[in-house]
Amino acid sequence: MIIKELQDEIIDEFGMFDDWMERYEYIIEMGKSLPLIENQYKTNDNLIKGCQSKVWLHADYKNDKIIFTADSDAILTKGIIALLLRVYSNQSPKDILNSDAFFIEKIGLKEHLSPTRANGLLSMVKQLKLYALAYQVKSS
Repeated sequence: MIIKELQDEIIDEFGMFDDWMERYEYIIEMGKSLPLIENQYKTNDNLIKGCQSKVWLHADYKNDKIIFTADSDAILTKGIIALLLRVYSNQSPKDILNSDAFFIEKIGLKEHLSPTRANGLLSMVKQLKLYALAYQVKSS
C-alpha cells in the first residue's frame, strides 16, 4: 500500500472515535501490537534525540524498501511510533522523502499532545526521513 493510502486509512479509523480518550486508547493498543525491536538495536545510537521518553528506531534496507523497527519506554509514545511505522515501514526511500505526514494534522494528534510529546513526534518523523535520505544516497 502506498503512503497516502495508509494515511487515509488511519484518518478513517480515527474518525470512528467520538473523543480523544478513545483515540488515546487506540494509540496505546497500537503500541502494544508493535513488533519488538531486537535488544541489540536498543542502543544510544538508535535513540531518537528530542523525545521526552526513550524511543529506539532501527532501519534495515531490503529490496529497495526500508523496514523500520522501534520501541519506547512510554506506552503512548510506543503507540505514536507504531502509527508512524505503519505509514513509513516497507516503503522506498524516495516515497518516504516525497511524502508529508498529513495524517498527523488530519487526526489532530499534534494538538492533543503535550508540547514535549509534540516535539518528540516531530523528531520521530525527522529521524525516519533521515534514514530514508541516507539509504537513498547509499543506493544511488
